[in-house]
Amino acid sequence: MKVSYLGPKATFTHLAVTSFFSPEVECIPYPTIPSNMDAVENGDVDLAIVPIENALEGSVNLTVDYLIHEKPLFIVGEIIAPIEQHLMVHPTRKDEWEKIERIYSHSHAIAQCHQFLHRVFPNAAYDYATSTGAAAKHIHDHPEDNMAVIANELAAKEYHLHIVKRNIHDYHHNHTRFILLYPKQEFSVPCMKEIEKTGDKTTLVITLPSNHAGSLHQVLSAFSWRKLNMSKIESRPMKTGLGEYLFIIDIEEKMDDVLIPGAIAELEALGCSVKVLGSYPSYQLHETTQKL
Repeated sequence: MKVSYLGPKATFTHLAVTSFFSPEVECIPYPTIPSNMDAVENGDVDLAIVPIENALEGSVNLTVDYLIHEKPLFIVGEIIAPIEQHLMVHPTRKDEWEKIERIYSHSHAIAQCHQFLHRVFPNAAYDYATSTGAAAKHIHDHPEDNMAVIANELAAKEYHLHIVKRNIHDYHHNHTRFILLYPKQEFSVPCMKEIEKTGDKTTLVITLPSNHAGSLHQVLSAFSWRKLNMSKIESRPMKTGLGEYLFIIDIEEKMDDVLIPGAIAELEALGCSVKVLGSYPSYQLHETTQKL
């Protein structure tokens, strides 16, 4: 089986993929989130794995928007993984790392370490990469740059960088959700390790009827009286004009024959448009599964 992930090697997505799948799975890096989705839609890979939400920084909007507006893909699983951010430099700078002038990483990684960076590097400039792995590779390839990078331990090992400070993220309950994408709704994930399944989810995209007072309340009521627990509700622009939004709702239930279909039918009767993005298992990775 071929699985695409946000590359290059040693990104957090790569770490999640190698922690989740058996070694016989071929993991193929792609440089951007859209190129990962393109790869599975085009049949170049069997699954695409992309980040969709971080506990500290919220949703990865590029993933959400590309999935809703651009690619007819379905979520067939999710992986929740702990995130540990480390500050690392090229080995030639390990004794003078406090003189670093620039910090290079993904924008989410830099934001997750804001308190540390503000305290230790108050005057440093920030440069943003497409991924933490790409930032680590750049430092490896350009030792002349007076930069430090924020990335994971796998990146330090892969690109021969020196970790000068560990666990610099501001909050230690930091986790990221990664979703498994497939062109069809039904897919049983093979070749996985013995990973804890924590439950099931169903994700819906709901477009409300325009200029209808109380419509969001009616949407929430359709789930509430059926005792369907919503673990997340998020609004995103429809990209059709100011003030026009759609809603993405995660329900902590597997698609059944009665409750969720009944809620969908009720919403459609109210004039809402409803799309099922997927009904899928959720898996939790622990720190011990990601030790090198």
